[in-house]
Amino acid sequence: MKRIYMMILSLTFITASQYLLAQTKPNIVILATGGTIAGAAASGTQSAYTSGAVTIDAMLKAVPGIEKLANIKGEQISNVGSQDMSFEILLKLAKRINELDSTSGVDGIVITHGTDTMEESAFFLNLTVKSDKPVVMVGSMRPSTAVSADGPLNLYNAVAVAADPQAKGRGVLVVMNDQIHAAHSLTKTSTTAIQTFMSPIRGVVGVSAYGKNDWYNNPPWKHTSQSEFDISNVTKLPRVDIVFADEDMESDLIDASVNAGAKGIVIAGVGNGNMTKASVDAAARAVKKGVVVVRSSRVATGMVDRNVEVNDDELGFIASDELNPQKSRILLSLILLNPRPASEIQKAFNTY
Repeated sequence: MKRIYMMILSLTFITASQYLLAQTKPNIVILATGGTIAGAAASGTQSAYTSGAVTIDAMLKAVPGIEKLANIKGEQISNVGSQDMSFEILLKLAKRINELDSTSGVDGIVITHGTDTMEESAFFLNLTVKSDKPVVMVGSMRPSTAVSADGPLNLYNAVAVAADPQAKGRGVLVVMNDQIHAAHSLTKTSTTAIQTFMSPIRGVVGVSAYGKNDWYNNPPWKHTSQSEFDISNVTKLPRVDIVFADEDMESDLIDASVNAGAKGIVIAGVGNGNMTKASVDAAARAVKKGVVVVRSSRVATGMVDRNVEVNDDELGFIASDELNPQKSRILLSLILLNPRPASEIQKAFNTY
């Protein structure tokens, strides 16, 4: 009888210990959207694959020890390659994050996402999430079936970052290849390399090595809880087009964009956001029709400043500051929900 009593007491102690351990671990929700991290191929050495073929539950099973980092729940928001990521999905994702972050039972969010448009989605969430709680995006460059898949460790590190109290208040972060990037700074630099994401102007926010985080800096731009952009009642964003500049650039693409109903145009200009005289004239005509024109650059790194070679003050253009064309499009789309004078739009580009 005494032996049975001791066994019951021991089991009770173990159960209580497990309960207390679960209570001390942070609660992390993983929102899955698809991408290469959820991709599958016919063989482990095949470069072609199908994005979004694996569910979040299957991904978690492929990451040993991840359950020790946090209490994890998963939700499937979508299951698409990021080339098919849409504003409709992004609005749904941002609203779900805001809903989860408003509860006391969630300490952080991880989003699995394809890498092709990850920098755009990260920047969109950086402007529309309304909480200081960690929001971490993660993906992979190799599908889950690859011989040396990078997804499992990326996901492990992403959960570790989301569970880290020091991640709070840094805006939306992207964790890839042991590095922690800010949504404002990162860009994809290689079509296939594992080390594809870099933050060329400002550098990484930190590193995460097997779940151990080392923090370097805090992103200085306005984001998340400081952001003015509210999408709680938004179902559609205004059309903003990107026009790529090159040698002997014709003006008809700018005219076509205006005629197609674009409310904003971002020029992926040469050098410091420049373009041919014919294109400058076409862009000036667009401004007179009420279309907002932003000068960005097709160059991988650097800033686009006001009134350098192009008289922005006279022509009514906006300079993109540090934002590349794709992120400029995201910001301008949100700005156009509540139109404002050019001076205020320029201020937003310098602030966010």
